[in-house]
Amino acid sequence: MASRHLARSIAMQSLFEWDFDNKDAKVLKDVVARNKEEYGPGIEEEYAFIDRLVEGTTKNIAKIDEIIEKAAPEWPINQITAVDRAVLRLGLYELLFGKRDEVPPKVAINEAIELAKSFGGESSGKFVNGVLGTVYREIGEPGKEYPTREELAKKRAEEETEEEKKQKEKE
Repeated sequence: MASRHLARSIAMQSLFEWDFDNKDAKVLKDVVARNKEEYGPGIEEEYAFIDRLVEGTTKNIAKIDEIIEKAAPEWPINQITAVDRAVLRLGLYELLFGKRDEVPPKVAINEAIELAKSFGGESSGKFVNGVLGTVYREIGEPGKEYPTREELAKKRAEEETEEEKKQKEKE
């Protein structure tokens, strides 16, 4: 297992346990430290990444949960399984608040789907893919530059003018 994937796995498991223990902030650091020691020997270079994921996710939890509720309105946050909730929170943190130059949006989504498949139920991967895909499309696929309507209209007009010139040349 690649070290970044394992780091995400440790972060997700820590978030799961933190959520399961009623979000006790005092417990979170101990949980992360224990999970790093138990599951992450040999990836010490990724410990700062794990900390950043966990801290960033918990810091932005209210915004992230609101986004989940909007993207999956038929699934209130407390009805989503704890594993899927942890995966979604982590994936959305990376997608919306993470460093895009370090983790491109599609990588964040794919990693979350893989975590859901590994740790969740039979339909977890599809559910996570659906929610994160909805958010990704809604925010306009970050990293891609989209032209404005005016720019599109101007480009179409220029293309039409070029076509008219070509037609006149043929005549």
